[in-house]
Order: sequence, then C-alpha cells, then structure tokens
Amino acid sequence: MKELTCIVIGGGYAGINAVKAIRNTFKDKANKRPLRLILIDKNPHHLRKVLLFKPAVTNEDIRVSLTELFPKGVEFVQATVKNIESEPKKLNYQDVNGNWKSMYYDIIVVAIGSVVRQPDLAQGGIALASLATSLQIKETWRANLKKAVIETNARERQRLMTIAVAGAGISGIETSAELAYYVREDAQKLGLDPSSVRINLINTNKSLFPDGPPKVGLKLERYLRTSGVTVNHEVKILQEKEGVLTLSSGEMMSVGLCVWTLGLLPNPNLRNIGLPITSDGHLIVDPSYRVHDAHGVYSIGDCARIVDPASGQADGKTCKEAIAQATRLAKIVLADLEGHPAPKHKGFIDFFCFGMGPKKGMAWTHFWGMDFIFTGKLGWILRKFTWNSASLL
Repeated sequence: MKELTCIVIGGGYAGINAVKAIRNTFKDKANKRPLRLILIDKNPHHLRKVLLFKPAVTNEDIRVSLTELFPKGVEFVQATVKNIESEPKKLNYQDVNGNWKSMYYDIIVVAIGSVVRQPDLAQGGIALASLATSLQIKETWRANLKKAVIETNARERQRLMTIAVAGAGISGIETSAELAYYVREDAQKLGLDPSSVRINLINTNKSLFPDGPPKVGLKLERYLRTSGVTVNHEVKILQEKEGVLTLSSGEMMSVGLCVWTLGLLPNPNLRNIGLPITSDGHLIVDPSYRVHDAHGVYSIGDCARIVDPASGQADGKTCKEAIAQATRLAKIVLADLEGHPAPKHKGFIDFFCFGMGPKKGMAWTHFWGMDFIFTGKLGWILRKFTWNSASLL
C-alpha cells in the first residue's frame, strides 16, 4: 500500500503537538497505510517562546532539540519553506546550505506560528522578541547595576535602577515579576539598596487582564505590587531616547532600560508561500482547519484565524489553544482520509495562567458559571504544568 506522506511545517507549540497527535492517532489506523511523518523547521530546536523572559533574568536554556523530542518515527528536515503548490501537491524549500529542494506530500499542516510585535526603531528600547534580545535585556540591566554602584549622583543612580516594561499582557506581567525578583537580588549582592529598584509596568488599558473578570486583574496587580512592580494604567510609551521615556500622558520617566512586550503578529512568511490569507496575514481555514482552496493542507496555531462556529469567537494565541487544536486536527485528518464527517473547532474553556516570579503563579478559570482563582503553590504548579506540557516535557 502506498505510503502516506504528512509534513508538519513549524517546530513551535502547534507544530510539535500536531506531530505528537498525528503519530498517536495514526498508529493503527489510516486504512493501514504506512505513515511517513516529516517535521520541517528552520531551526534545529523548539524554542519555548512563552519563556523568553527567563534568559532575560537567568541562565536557563529555553531551547529543546527537535530530534530529542522525536527520536523515532519522525523525520526532521532543517530548512525554510518557500512555497506550497496545491497541484501537484509539492512543497518547495531551501535547506541550511542554501540548496532549493522539493518534496511531494499527501497532507501538510502549516504551523509556522507568530512573531513578536516590535516597536518602530525610533521608539527605542529593546523588544522581548527573540533569544538574542532576551540576552541583551539581561546584559543591559546587569551593566546598569554595576554602573549604579559607582555612580555618585543620586538621580542618575536611580535612573540606572529603573526599568519600564511596555505592554501589560501575560508576557508583560510575567516579565515584570521576574525582573522585580532578580534585579533586586543582584542589586543586594552588589551592595545596592534593593528597595531602590523600580519596575514600572505600562498598561494601555484601564486594568490588567481585560479578558477576565475585574477581580482577577485586581488580584494580579496586588501580587505585582507586593513583588515590587508599579502598574501604570491608561498610558502608553511613545518613545525611549537616551534614558528618558515620553509617555502619552505628557509625562517623562527616566529609566535605565525599556522592555517592549507588545503581543504577537502572524508569521510574515505566510504572505509568500502561496496560500490564501486574511487582510491581517492569517491563513484562511474552515471550522475543520482546512486551508481554503488547498486540498490536503491544514493549519493550526497562531498563523491561522480559527473561529468557533457556534460562538463566532476567535481562538486566542496561547499554547493551550495549540494543544487542543492539534489533538482535534489529528482526528480531522483521519476522518477526511477515511471519508467520515470531520470534527469542527470548539473553543477552549476560559483558563489562563500567570507566572508571578520564581515558584509563584496564579491561574483563573470560569466553569459551571463560577470563577475559580488558584494562587500560591497550586497556582505555580498549574503554571509550570502549562509551560511544560505545551513543550511535551
């Protein structure tokens, strides 16, 4: 019987969970056709993107080798996908040596994810957008503390010990909490007064976590305040220049470092691979993740606009959605191959977790018409579980 070739593009959260789900679902099915499962990514590792703040404060490595994640049963190709031809079902890519190659497929799953939104170059600061910028953030605040040790001018010393985080989504909240702990810890080691470290979280909204009930946002703010983070609501940073922030309120703020955490955008490479996209750059898929006008091509994760057909609600951009989508995708692909009705997308329950510094966390869910908030050790366990399970650890 002819081999079934399934290619998953992207080694992020959606991609690796799709590989796992397809392999498990097809193990003894798919009309007994042997499955050739291929994972393509430009990097040899899975980057745990939700943990980008970790290298900004510690020496933790947030990369996981893709061949270690899938030592058997999955072929890994390190390459950049250039385009997909629906007829005759061919994928064209460029390998790490710059050679152009092609591969024929039966099924393709596009899961190339998102990129971090970045400010204009003229706005200054450093965006928490990659492993390189995360390390740059750490080098900057550590260098500032060393300068503060020998600085005799009190105002300049305070500037060096002040950090602003622009963007108060989950990433901004977690980044602020981690910086508050580790910058104070290093300040104390250097003989500086740790209470002089100021972490300012800049929030354009009226409160934190507008996707949930007000009490969750208030609880988050109280947690941050006790950790040493000041939240500034209904204001945005217009520009950082030479250690001075210009705020939309007209105020100025002196800082040693400005960190941008501005959310996600669909991967810009989607515009070049020959598949239909929305005006804002997401792949167009039906309720069963099939890409419009591309037989055998599916998409999940941040790169696709996935909407619950019952509620009309678009899925969020967190790793928990990627896991649920991947599990359903494997069932959809199998149903399509066997000619059965395929499942349709269903939105994930309201469930959000927040890291609040080392071994501290908070989680909220809405179930049975009630809000449940978990803090303390249980909040941390839930947060750590979501991070690890999303990366198959």
